[in-house]
Amino acid sequence: MPQFFADPADIAACQAMLCSGSRSFFAASLLLPRHLREPATALYAFCREADDAIDLGDDPSSALAYLYNRLDAAYEGEPYASPVDRAFAGVVANYQIPKLLPAALIEGLSWDLQGRRYETLADLADYAARVAGAVGVMMALLMGVRDAESLARAADLGVAMQFTNIARDVGEDARAGRLFLPQRWLAEAGIDESALLATPQFSSALGLVVKRLLAEADILYKRAYAGILRLPLDCRIGIAAARKIYAAIGADIAAGGYNSVTRRARVSGYRKLALAASALPMMLISTRQADAVALPATQYLVDAAALPTMEKPNSGVTILLDIFERLERSQREAVRNQRRLA
Repeated sequence: MPQFFADPADIAACQAMLCSGSRSFFAASLLLPRHLREPATALYAFCREADDAIDLGDDPSSALAYLYNRLDAAYEGEPYASPVDRAFAGVVANYQIPKLLPAALIEGLSWDLQGRRYETLADLADYAARVAGAVGVMMALLMGVRDAESLARAADLGVAMQFTNIARDVGEDARAGRLFLPQRWLAEAGIDESALLATPQFSSALGLVVKRLLAEADILYKRAYAGILRLPLDCRIGIAAARKIYAAIGADIAAGGYNSVTRRARVSGYRKLALAASALPMMLISTRQADAVALPATQYLVDAAALPTMEKPNSGVTILLDIFERLERSQREAVRNQRRLA
C-alpha cells in the first residue's frame, strides 16, 4: 500500500472545506482506516472544488478551462499554489490514478454547464459514470484495489448514488432549470418537460418516474455488494455504510410517496449511526466472487484503471499433464540420442 505524505496544513484546509460543504463525506471519512483518510480527503476536496467552480462560479466556461489547466498541472507534478491542488497532486502520483478518471469527472461537469438532457437511462448512466462512477473507481484505487471486477462494482456504487441524488433533487433541480430524469420516461408518463421546469409540481405520474429510477439504483446497490466484500477488511465498513445510507435516502423518498418536488428526503444523524453499525458484520464475511461485467457506461473507466489480468495458477490436473508431457519429451529425446549413438 503506498504511503501518502502531505503538508498537514494542506490536509487541514481540505478538511475544513469538506466539513462546511460536504458534511456527509466528512462524517463518512471517519469510518475509513486512518491511512486512507488524508488521501480520500484530498481527492474529495478536489472533486468538491471542481463541482463548485461550475455550479457556483460567475463564469462557468472560464472555470471549466481553469479546471483542466489545474488537472494538467497536478499530473505534471507542478500543482497550482493551493492546498487542495498540492494535496491532490500527491494523491494521483502516489496511488497511480490514471488522468482519465478525474478528467471524466470534469467532462461530466461540463455537461452540466451545457444544460444537457438525457433521453434514455443509458444516456443518464453515461453522465452518472463521469460525475460519480469515476470517483468510485478512484476511491477503490486508494484502497489498493485494481482488478477489473472490483473496479466495476465500485463504479456501480457511484452510479447508484448519483441516481439516488437525481431522484432526491427533482424539485430543486427543476427550480434551477435542470432536468436529469430520462426524457423518454417522462414522455411515456405523459409529463411535459417545459411545464415541469416552468412550474415544478409533484404528480403521481412524476412519482412513478422517480420510483423507476430508484429501482435502477437498487439494482446497482445490490451489484455493488459483491465488490465491497472484495475490499480490504478495514475499508469495508466505511463503504458499506455509505451504500446503506444512500439506499436509505431512496427508502425515505419511497416513504414520502416518491415526492421529491415539495419535500427533500433526509436520513437523520441517529439513523446514519444505526446504518453504519449495521455494516459492521461485513468485516467478518469472506470475500466472494463479483460479477465481472461492468456497465457499458463505466467500462472505459475500468479499462483505464485495471491492471492486466494475471495468469491464473495451474490446476492440479494441468500440472500433472504438464509433468507427463515433459517426461514424454525426455523419453523421446533419450530414444533419439540412443539411435544416434548406435
